[in-house]
Amino acid sequence: MADQQNMTFKAGQGAGQAQVKKDEMMQNCQETKEQAGGLMQQTGDQVKSMAQVATDTVKNAMGMGGNTTTKQ
Repeated sequence: MADQQNMTFKAGQGAGQAQVKKDEMMQNCQETKEQAGGLMQQTGDQVKSMAQVATDTVKNAMGMGGNTTTKQ
């Protein structure tokens, strides 16, 4: 009887440890996802800004620029 209870206890303990590990991994995945999303947003903003500068440069070189100001 004691052996049965001990085995049941150890099984429950193992399941609890597995749940904790799963929760930790899920939290790490969520943090990584958030960091990647922020990096992608930042990269997109930089590309957009560079494209606007390039467009203004070409317009000014061709005399089509007029009085433009770039927003940064």
